[in-house]
Amino acid sequence: MAVNVIIPTMLRNLTGGNDTVEIEADTIRGLVTALEASYPGTGARLINASGALNRFMGFYVNGEDIRFLQDMDTPLKSGDEVSLVANVAGG
Repeated sequence: MAVNVIIPTMLRNLTGGNDTVEIEADTIRGLVTALEASYPGTGARLINASGALNRFMGFYVNGEDIRFLQDMDTPLKSGDEVSLVANVAGG
C-alpha cells in the first residue's frame, strides 16, 4: 500500500530534492525501512542506534502524532499522508 511521505527540508538532499515521496509500507516501522532502502541515509536520520525513533523527528499520520497512536507500529493504509517534522529544541 502506497503512502505519501512529506519530507522536511533538512532531509531533501537524501531524496534527490523531493519534498514528497511515495513509499510502500503498512506500518511506520516498515516506512522507515522502505525509506532507507529507497533513499540511503534517511534511516539513520529517523531512528537511533537502538532502533527507536529519533527524538528530534516527529512523525504524523494524517495529522496525528504517532506517539499518541501506536508509535513505530502505527498502521498505515493506502493514501495516508505521513509528515516528517523536525522538532525544534533550544531555549
